[in-house]
Amino acid sequence: MKKILLGFALFLGAVQTQAQESNLQLKGTVVDTVAQYVYLQKFHNKMFTKIDSAKVKDGNFSFKTKVKTPELYGLSVNTESSPLYVFLEKDPISVKLSPKKYYTASVVEGSASQDLFETYKKGKDVEISKFITENPKSIVSAYVLYRNWSYRLTPEQITQNIALLDKSLQNTTYVKELKELAIVLDGLAVGKKAPDFTANDPDGKPVRLYDNLKGYTLVDFWASWCGPCRRENPNIVAAYKEFHDKGFNIVGISLDKKKENWIKGIKDDNLTWTHVSDLLFWNSAVAKLYGVRAIPGNYLVDSKGIIVAKNLHGEELQATLKRLLENKI
Repeated sequence: MKKILLGFALFLGAVQTQAQESNLQLKGTVVDTVAQYVYLQKFHNKMFTKIDSAKVKDGNFSFKTKVKTPELYGLSVNTESSPLYVFLEKDPISVKLSPKKYYTASVVEGSASQDLFETYKKGKDVEISKFITENPKSIVSAYVLYRNWSYRLTPEQITQNIALLDKSLQNTTYVKELKELAIVLDGLAVGKKAPDFTANDPDGKPVRLYDNLKGYTLVDFWASWCGPCRRENPNIVAAYKEFHDKGFNIVGISLDKKKENWIKGIKDDNLTWTHVSDLLFWNSAVAKLYGVRAIPGNYLVDSKGIIVAKNLHGEELQATLKRLLENKI
């Protein structure tokens, strides 16, 4: 990562990061669209929920909504698409909001946290521990650890990085959820027992995981909207065709939101195994139970429910199955 200027880091370190409710001083202009409203959205669990809207008048909009700051919010002209990610603070902030190319042409002024976030996004080979050490009091450090690194780190590494954050961040939602995640992931190590669950299949019938443990079962997390998942599906289909008769089974858990999209994805990708979903997107109860923060993701479980491998993709999945199913005595 390009080294962040020490003076900039120290300045941000002096910013009070304890979230407090205050009335926003947020105004801006809308360009490249004829939209009549701008929507303010709250970020939680990789999702945005609308909390207010502002009428666009002569290309201008403003919000005075009482919200917790500093925290990440979203601004958009359409709640059905991904918004502009913006770190709001109690100080006045102005935004030029352009929905073109996923809001990449938008400009945010007046937020030191946003400035740091933009610096982080431009960095290459970011070392998260170094980034946190340079910016221990910034809400951005807590956010990127939670959003961008939680699925890359071991439970021990998550805990170690949490410890680098200033005490003023320890009660933020991001850190609280990271602490919970570390506990969950610690219980999902190879050699430990996979959590049992029951969820509904596409016909609305309940399916229990432990009723489907035969040979080796892949507990596979995916979604029809997930590009990497759809690209990985042909590999899983090939593995299923080659090893199903030898004792390989799959239970797919979808993080879809719409049933019709889920069913179409199953059909289009020829996923001929057991499927379940609560259609709650990132609020999926099973995803939370398994500490899933990114998809595609999976756990390979034996007939007794013991985790034997996790996150097997590409050739690694077939190589593991070949070793387990063709070399057994």
